[in-house]
Amino acid sequence: MRAVIISISFMLFFVGCADKSAVHADFDEDDFEAEFASNDEFDPLSGYNRAMTAFNDAAYRYAIIPTAKGYSKIVPKGARDSINNFFDNLIFPSRLVNNLLQGKFSNAASETGRFIINTTVGFLGFANVADEIYGMQKHDEDFGQTLGVWGVPSGPHVALPLLGPSNVRDIGGMVTDYLLKSQYDTGFFEENWQNYALTGFKTFNGLADFAPMYETLTKDAIDLYPLMKNAYEQRRDKLIKE
Repeated sequence: MRAVIISISFMLFFVGCADKSAVHADFDEDDFEAEFASNDEFDPLSGYNRAMTAFNDAAYRYAIIPTAKGYSKIVPKGARDSINNFFDNLIFPSRLVNNLLQGKFSNAASETGRFIINTTVGFLGFANVADEIYGMQKHDEDFGQTLGVWGVPSGPHVALPLLGPSNVRDIGGMVTDYLLKSQYDTGFFEENWQNYALTGFKTFNGLADFAPMYETLTKDAIDLYPLMKNAYEQRRDKLIKE
């Protein structure tokens, strides 16, 4: 049961650990072209990955996306954005640590300034004052990117249940980020299940924006697995090089 709860918590990184990065990733025309790109990389888990990608697609289309669309009709976008801002402000320590580990000290200083401003003037982070007024953009770094900067290879691609595309390196980074979060997250409730429920709510709130993005990305897909795989790996490589 604990493994299931942790897996649900990890959805944060697909939707929001994301800069609304694993699930709020910015896809452009290059991502569509990636479906047809030649990829001769070693893919020992391709059989499993194809099956899991098909499973995830069915879960998204027939369960998660319809529910998220219903939620978006009830909760206005402004309210959803405020909720996302609040939770995004809470994971500042993870961004700070990973910027420092990558030697991006000016970005780390900027992240600290953003956190102070958004926590105080931005009413605990519900308003992204630092970005909207002061132009202090978020420097979203995770430990998977940190490992990439350190030269750790990505390893085989892995499609995770519900979480979607990943690879061995990023799974390790995801676990590390989760453990780091557990060290500074004192929780809002005394019971663990209540904190997990809050985490689940954050994830679900982000899915309202994930739904249209996923539909746009996959609507013309001929073969979904290489599209998702190549788009993910290319985007991660781009983020690591920035």
